[in-house]
Amino acid sequence: MFLGMNDNILWFLVLGGVISGYAILDGFDLGAGALHLFLKKEESRRIALNAIGPVWDGNEVWLVIAGGVLFAGFPVAYAAIFSAFYVPFMVFMMGLIFRAISIEFRSKEQMLWWRKTWDIAYAVSNIVIALSLGLMLGNVALGIPLNEQHEFSGNWLSFFNPFAIMIAITTLALFMMHGAIYLAMKTENRLYTKLTLLAKDFTIFFVLSFIVSTIYTLLYIPHLSDQLRNNSSFFILPLIMIFAIANIPRQLKKQNYRFAFASSAITIATLLMMVAIEVFPYIVYSPHTPANSITISNAASSPKTMKILLIIALIGTPLVAMYTTFVFWTFKGKVKLDEMSY
Repeated sequence: MFLGMNDNILWFLVLGGVISGYAILDGFDLGAGALHLFLKKEESRRIALNAIGPVWDGNEVWLVIAGGVLFAGFPVAYAAIFSAFYVPFMVFMMGLIFRAISIEFRSKEQMLWWRKTWDIAYAVSNIVIALSLGLMLGNVALGIPLNEQHEFSGNWLSFFNPFAIMIAITTLALFMMHGAIYLAMKTENRLYTKLTLLAKDFTIFFVLSFIVSTIYTLLYIPHLSDQLRNNSSFFILPLIMIFAIANIPRQLKKQNYRFAFASSAITIATLLMMVAIEVFPYIVYSPHTPANSITISNAASSPKTMKILLIIALIGTPLVAMYTTFVFWTFKGKVKLDEMSY
């Protein structure tokens, strides 16, 4: 039993790591798309699209891995989450579809109205994806009503509660900051200058959103800060996050794009780590009937299955990470438009 619990914890950490990887990697894609309409010139929009063109579809692989990790390791939680968030997931999937076709269809025709239409579709789809992810994260952190069979027993309209909406807005702001930094890292001249200013503006947007969400959480949802208050060692995470955010405009001013991007990635990772710490050992918390909650124990596969899955994860996850690193290394440097560009 003890060994099984250890495996469950390890698999919970794997799940958290994969989700963090997706948020960091696809986060800048989503942020770059969400701010797309802030770029007014045709050339600027094409450069922005080509900055994420080689990597955006590969970054989505981490989302597939996250779904597979949840399904294989915690099938009870997988069933509950995907059935409860059926409507938000459908909206999320529609966003993914329109993002893909907007990128591919935009440059197929030269008409101005055609390109503007897909520019709008591209920006809106990225905003919808980011808001959907934030809304689902907020509701998972807050908890959703479950019955004794660990099935969702509420109304999907209840997902639009103040806390989840604030988390959704904070997620969008975070991704827009992350995306602006990535685009600044990949551009030059006047477009770089504009993106540097946008990165600073979106950093302020994120900080304000985060402060409001934090105050609301401390006042109205105290159980989401119990772990931090009970264990002072966890305060290292918000401190790291604050220093990372403060380092972003400093590094942009010094034109150290990679350090600014790394600071943004650290911000995302620390935020998700704080969420994981606060919800542990729950995967899906049922606030009104805690006995019906889904934990890493009652949602897990058999101990033997968990051991096999961990071996597979130890082999497969580094391979995906190596592929991702190879793609980024291959397409490093500033974006240059040519006849093969979007």
